[in-house]
Order: sequence, then structure tokens, then C-alpha cells
Amino acid sequence: MERFLTAGQLARVAEVPAGARPYYRALADAVRDRILDGRLPVRVRMPAERHLAEALGVSRTTVTTAYDRLRGQGYLESRQGAGSWTALPDPSVCDGNPWVDDADDRLIPLHAAAPAACTQLEQAFADAAAGYHRFTLGMGYHPLGLPVLREAVAARYTARGLATRPDQIIVTTGAQHALHLLLTLLAAPGDPVLIESPTYSHAIDVLRLRGAHRVPVGIPADGRYVDLVVSAVRQSGARLAYLIPDFQNPTGHLMDAGDRARLAEAARRHGVTLLVDETWAELPLDEGTTVPPTGVFDSGNHVVTIGSASKLWWGGLRIGWIRGSAELVRRLAVQRAAVDIASAIFEQLAVARLFEVIEATRAERRRNLRASLAALVAVLREELPEWSFRVPTGGGSLWVRLDTPSATPLAEAAAAHGVRLAPGPWFGVDGALEGHLRLPFTLAPEVLTDAVRRIAAARGSQGARPRRSLTPAL
Repeated sequence: MERFLTAGQLARVAEVPAGARPYYRALADAVRDRILDGRLPVRVRMPAERHLAEALGVSRTTVTTAYDRLRGQGYLESRQGAGSWTALPDPSVCDGNPWVDDADDRLIPLHAAAPAACTQLEQAFADAAAGYHRFTLGMGYHPLGLPVLREAVAARYTARGLATRPDQIIVTTGAQHALHLLLTLLAAPGDPVLIESPTYSHAIDVLRLRGAHRVPVGIPADGRYVDLVVSAVRQSGARLAYLIPDFQNPTGHLMDAGDRARLAEAARRHGVTLLVDETWAELPLDEGTTVPPTGVFDSGNHVVTIGSASKLWWGGLRIGWIRGSAELVRRLAVQRAAVDIASAIFEQLAVARLFEVIEATRAERRRNLRASLAALVAVLREELPEWSFRVPTGGGSLWVRLDTPSATPLAEAAAAHGVRLAPGPWFGVDGALEGHLRLPFTLAPEVLTDAVRRIAAARGSQGARPRRSLTPAL
């Protein structure tokens, strides 16, 4: 039987002050908050706009505008002539997505775990420019990637203990492009694909665009979940899994060698292909923290690895890669003709040069990330001691549990105080993880200290619902 709310019931539940201004926004915010705190269940039919306007004593236009706002934020689903129902949003398709919202450029960007460019980048660009002219005599398309870069990537895998040939590497336009190519080739619409929960938010985007059935596996507090993966595979029939064993984004967990071996064996036994994202693998905070790549334990081409230049060197390079069998690499090269044909030559030359100085970059990142993490932990314990988190041994973010299930409203309040946050539902399926935030430690210590103090102020003013400030945050 369908559940519904009368206009009078919703008016009582929403509890919108009569003098709130603008009223449509206060009404939309109140309904959203009631959905998030559970007082308004999901998939409950909302009253007609005309009836709610009468119950609240406001114009129908006011209610229509509030409903439009809720639809834009993903908290209402409507069908022409059938009505509207409460919902939980898919963050990737809602209004206000920070990746396409230029108005947020002046906020402290705590929604993105992305360090600034390394100091080695300038020389790498100069070297790339010096040799770039040699490639202008050809047609400029290299669907597999430049040989010099494929050789450098293969050599790095071999140095880490995973013997690799250049023909096992295809260069992509970032890790996101790599994941898109793999899912397009290996997952048909409707196929079950296993993912961690929480997981990288843009991986969820790709799965949604592909029409895959997402099968989430929760990550326990200790980060050990191989048995849960095996159980989920058996129950769902999934033959593809996207996992982040190396400083998992957003939790920061590092899978040990024993669990990697068990995971690879389970993949072989059940015929599952593991898409292993190693975007953060080169960034332990302690030089002695080393774990073999997951592919070391693969005995039958069940592990495909995704790598990226973005976190180690700079996100603006837009260079990633896939390591798999030579046969898989050839199939991916044919498929990408429908997407981008090939990656930019200049950036590939720069990354090939950066591989030559990779240890200098890793040492620089360790120093900077350790300092930023220490500052973030200190200010959180000072300003927000009710929040809890586990301090990771690498990567670039803290996964914070709040003392209340209010991450999305807090993110809106923080924006009014000059900080853009990434609330927990970005990293989960179907609106889960509302009681969490991902806080990156990829910005400078002083910026993180300022940002957390702003968040603390926003938390204290949530009841006042301040408007977003247009004052530059930095």
C-alpha cells in the first residue's frame, strides 16, 4: 500500500517558522532535514502543492518553488500527473555539484582530496617542451600511449615487485577515464558490480552512467572485508569488483599482504575480475610502509590495475594508465577510438620524465602530507572533540564520524562560512553514510586549521541557516 502525507501532517512535521525568509527555502530545507533525520521516510507521497499552500497559509507559488528546489537537490521525485514522493539524492546528478559549480571557486575546497603540483613539475614541463617537436612529424595519435611512458610505468610496477611488460600498459586520460573504459568493456547495463562502501564518489558516477547494478560491501572499522566480498559475490553473482586496497578513498585503510592474497585467490575461485585502483598507492606517510601490489598475488589475469599521475604529481596532468593482460590492453585501445582516440602527447612526455624523479616527489609528498595531517588532527580534537576518526598511514583523507547524522545540512552551513565539504552520502549508495564527512589533508596546514574553525562555527550556527557567503575564503 502506498504511504502518503496529508498537507496538515506535513505542515506539522516540517515545523517552518511563520516568519522565515525566504519562506520557500526554509520550507525546502525543513523537508530535506526531516528526510535526512528519518522523520519523513523515503518513498512517501507528498501532498499536492495547492493543499500544502492552504495548510501553511502561503501562496501556491511558494510551495511550487520549494518543491522545485527539493527536486533539484534530489529529495523529491515527481511524475507528471501522478504526484511527488520523498527520495534520497544521487549526489552526482543534483544541482550544486561542486565539480561544475563555478560559484564555489572562492570556497576552501575541502570537497577534493587533491594536492597542489609537486616542485618537480616545472622541470618536467621544460623537458617535455624541449623534446616535443620530435613528435610533430607523425600523426600524433598513440591509442596505447607513448612507448617511453608505457616503458616507465611498466618499469615502476616491476620495481614494486609486479613484473610487467610495456605491452601490458595502456595510457589513459586520467584514472576516471581508465575506469570508464574498463566498465564499458567489461560490464553490460544491469550487471552486478561489487564496490566498497564507502568508495570513491566518481566511481559511483561511472557505474550509474553504465547502468550497472551496484553491490556495496561495507568496510568494517578494522578495514578487513575479504570475507564480506566473498559472501557478496556468492549472493549477487557479480563477476566484476572495483576496490581500493591502497589507502582506500575515503577511509584511508591499507589492505595487508595476507588479505590481498586471499582476495586474489577468491577472485580466481569465483571467476571475478578485480579492478584495483592504486591512485594513492605511492603515498604512504612512512617510508617503511610497503605492501606488495595486489597483482602480485594474481594467478590468472583476474586483477586489473588502475594508476594515476594526479595524486603523486598533479591532477592537471590528466594522465592515468591500466595494467592488464596484453590482450585486454589491445581491446581497450580499439574501444577508446569511440571516446578520445589517444591521450595528449605533451602530458605523457612530462609524466615519463617525472617517473625518473619519482622518489624525490614521494619524499616531498610525505613531508607535506604528514604536516597537514598533524595540523588537521590537532584542530579537529581542539574544535570538534565529539567527532571520531582513525588516523591513516597514508593517502590523503580522514573519514570522520560525526556526533549527529547531519553531514549534508552541515555541508550547506559550512558553505556559508567559506568551506566546501564532501558529505558522507557522496561516497555511498542510495544516500547512505549521512553521519560521515571526508576531510582531506592535501591542503596546507594553516588552510586546514582555518577551514576546521569555520566548520566548527558553521556547526554552531546550523539552526540559524545562514545564507551562503560570497566573501572569498582564501
